[in-house]
Amino acid sequence: MAELATTFAGIKSPNPFWLASAPPTDKAYNVVRAFEAGWGGVVWKTLGEDPPIVNTSSRYGGLSYRGNRVAGFTNIELITDRPLAVNLREIKQVKRDWPDRALVVSLMVPCEEESWKRILRQVEDTGADGVELNFGCPHGMSERGMGSAVGQVPDYVEMVTRWCKQHSRLPVIVKLTPNVTNILGPARAAVRGGADAVSLINTLNSIIAVDLEQMAPVPVVDGKGTHGGYCGPAVKPVALHMVAEIARDPECRGIPIAGIGGIETWRDAAEFIALGAGTVQVCTAAMHYGFRIVDDMADGLRRWMRDKGYGGLADFRGKAVTNVTDWQFLNLNYQIVAEIDQELCIQCGLCHIACEDTAHQAIAALRVGGKRRYEIIEKECVGCNLCLFVCPVENCITMRRTDNGAGHLDWTQHPNNPLRKAAE
Repeated sequence: MAELATTFAGIKSPNPFWLASAPPTDKAYNVVRAFEAGWGGVVWKTLGEDPPIVNTSSRYGGLSYRGNRVAGFTNIELITDRPLAVNLREIKQVKRDWPDRALVVSLMVPCEEESWKRILRQVEDTGADGVELNFGCPHGMSERGMGSAVGQVPDYVEMVTRWCKQHSRLPVIVKLTPNVTNILGPARAAVRGGADAVSLINTLNSIIAVDLEQMAPVPVVDGKGTHGGYCGPAVKPVALHMVAEIARDPECRGIPIAGIGGIETWRDAAEFIALGAGTVQVCTAAMHYGFRIVDDMADGLRRWMRDKGYGGLADFRGKAVTNVTDWQFLNLNYQIVAEIDQELCIQCGLCHIACEDTAHQAIAALRVGGKRRYEIIEKECVGCNLCLFVCPVENCITMRRTDNGAGHLDWTQHPNNPLRKAAE
């Protein structure tokens, strides 16, 4: 079987599956259960200075989509509301009992050097493997000048990261907020500050729903609601994009990346690793299905790696990064058209409706022998893939290449490009 052991920013773990800093990592009881289930590491829920935080009730909101429960998830919970001394004592004991697992501590304190220096010293005494700087939380703490209020300002990211590197021997992982125009700003700042790694994404700022009876955002707290942090399967595309942007950026090249956002299967994990992630952090899926999901994740990843001939994670880490490019470099000569397998077609007509109403009128609705039949009009088909995705039958619609290997021609080379014309 393939080897899943990994070293991330100098931190060893038996597999790349870590629990993210969140409610599942708030206390020793949960973390021990996670390690017993097989998780390779955890990031302990964010610690702050005493006095402890006061949290609300209620705290979570869920988005169900066509029968899929928790397709999206939001929370308005803040950092740990347990005393700092209790957390530190439990971290020390857990690390002593589980020396082979990665144990990283998430931190968030005011943007003052002495505050960071003080808490870093206390965390080092626990024997933890590293610290993660929470520059991502978009609610509650950001209003207090912490979390994403820091993560959205590259100068602050660089400054605090540099403080932490000066005042601690532990690896420093910077957790980035997705609530920015361009993720490369804070990522590059973390690199300049000396970060040993970055992790992303933290949650997206959101209102997940409105309770139409109470006329308030969900979750409702005594008739009122607020914006929260959005996560779960629905945010995975955003996370993949931002991980890829960092992985292919020359100024960030080589920085270890922990991928976070909507991971609940081995395939999700493999996609993040293929885009450059060294580990993946999971939260919502564990809260939905429990800690034992790590069995399926690890087993599935091993089997896929074995089938592909990958002996270890390094064999495919970042393998997809070179194939991520800007639109202007895509081959405009590449052409595909749709094909319908009439043996598999159930004549539902969804492909025709979607194409006729919203695309290129490239699917004809016919009557053959008194039965409905849908056929592709090749000369109208632009290969947009819409019909493939609306079809409810797997492999009924496929895409066939028709350009016969025509040479590469991208927008930078195209005669209609005004910049090219100006250069000529």
